[in-house]
Amino acid sequence: MKNEFPDYYYAQDGTRIFYLTNFKREELALDEEVIVFNYGLVCNRSHFTPQEKYFDDLGYKILIHDYRAHYSSSGQDQIESCTFKNITSDLKGVLDILTITKPIMIGHSMGVNVTLEFAKNYPNAIYKSILISGTVLPPQDIMFDSNVVDVASPFLQKFAKTRPRIFEFIWKNSYKNPIARKIVLDGGFNTKKVEDSFVQVYMKKISELPKDIFFHLLEQMKEHDIISSLENILTPTLIIGGDSDKVIPNYLQRILHQYLPNSKLYILKDGSHVPQIDFPELTNSRIEAFIKRA
Repeated sequence: MKNEFPDYYYAQDGTRIFYLTNFKREELALDEEVIVFNYGLVCNRSHFTPQEKYFDDLGYKILIHDYRAHYSSSGQDQIESCTFKNITSDLKGVLDILTITKPIMIGHSMGVNVTLEFAKNYPNAIYKSILISGTVLPPQDIMFDSNVVDVASPFLQKFAKTRPRIFEFIWKNSYKNPIARKIVLDGGFNTKKVEDSFVQVYMKKISELPKDIFFHLLEQMKEHDIISSLENILTPTLIIGGDSDKVIPNYLQRILHQYLPNSKLYILKDGSHVPQIDFPELTNSRIEAFIKRA
C-alpha cells in the first residue's frame, strides 16, 4: 500500500496483536467503511496483494492484522490460545480502538471461518463480508475431495513428535525445494496464472510460523461448529469460489450460499483455491460491485 501505519493492540491476556492500516486514526470518518483482510491457514497478507493494491488505489481504508501466534503478533509460545473465539475477540478489540464501525471483511480459506465466527459473535459489528474458498465442514473430511488429510494427519503429527529436528528442518526449508514448490503450485493454484516465485514467498512465510501451528489450526477447523449458526448470520455476503479448486471442492461454496440467507454466489471459471490471485481483475471488480451495492 502507498502508506502503511503499523501498531499493536494488547488483548486482555497480554497477547500483542500486530496490525497496520493505510490511514491514520484521525483520518477515519464516522461510520466510514474499512476493508479488513482475514488470511487462511498458514497463509499471510500476500494472498491479498492484488486486492490491497486495487482498493488502496481506489481510496478505500484498509486494515491488515496478524492472528495471535502468527508473524508479528505474539503468542508463538501459547499456540493453544490461537482459537477462532480468541482471534475474533482480538480483531474486535482492534476495531474498537480504531473506532471502525463498518468493517467489510474479506476472508480466504480459514479466513472464512474467522469471518463467520466474527459475524456470529458480533453480528452488529460487521457490515459486509466476502468469503473466498472456505469450508464449514471439517477440512480433514473434504480437502482434495477425499479424507486423505484425515488419514495422513496422525502420521504427520507422530513424525513431528518423534523426529522433531527433521520435521523442523523440512518446515523451515521446504520453500527451497523446487519439487515441493511444484506440488504446492499444482495442488492449490492455477498454474497458467501463478508463478513459482509467488509460491516460494508463500512457503518461506510458512517457515516463519511455529511448526505446530498447522496441526493446531486444522483441529480448530475440524471442531468449528459454525454450520448450525449460518441461518442466523444476516450479514450481506458475497461468496467466491473457483470451479477448479482442488483443495476445497466447489460444492462447499454452494452449501454456504444455501444456508447464508443474505448471500450472493460468484464462481470463477478455471479458478483454483486462490481465485483472487489467479484472476485478480475479475475478483476485484466483483468485490467492488458488491461493496458499492446498497
